Amino acid sequence: MPPASFTPDTERLLDQAEAFCERRQLRLTDQRRLVLGLILDNPRPSGAYDLLDRLRVDGRPAAPPTVYRALEFLTAQGLVHKIERLSAFVGCSHMLDRCGPDHAHHGLDATQFLICTSCSRVFEMGDSRIRVAIDQAAAARGFRPKAATVEVEGVCADCVADAARAHPAAAVS
Repeated sequence: MPPASFTPDTERLLDQAEAFCERRQLRLTDQRRLVLGLILDNPRPSGAYDLLDRLRVDGRPAAPPTVYRALEFLTAQGLVHKIERLSAFVGCSHMLDRCGPDHAHHGLDATQFLICTSCSRVFEMGDSRIRVAIDQAAAARGFRPKAATVEVEGVCADCVADAARAHPAAAVS
């Protein structure tokens, strides 16, 4: 399979992901790397059939099971997150930050996502206060959580600003 062309930032992240997998004695196969690259290069969450269509546009043979297996691997390694509300995938922002994919897999932590209903972007948060609140509420009921994902829908700051510029009178009230 010929290599896909991604932005320099995405290529750097793909190299980090490959090194991360090697340290775990796992392989970031060409197909997994390609799917991860497509997700990282997309500013919006990517659905499985979106990814399938994008693979086929490039003339690559692709079938749903292949994409789903790649997504399963990438999710299990903490390189991507599934946004349940959208049934779509985003790159893990912990992998995307300056420390690279050396982060501890945070599958047992509470991960939070802000989903903009206007532009469809997703923002990952890791606010420990939310995890503490979940732990305390669960403990009060004798429950021990193993994982939690919080998805919050709303409007991002950019879309709020765009709306204010488009309708300045509405922003005053």
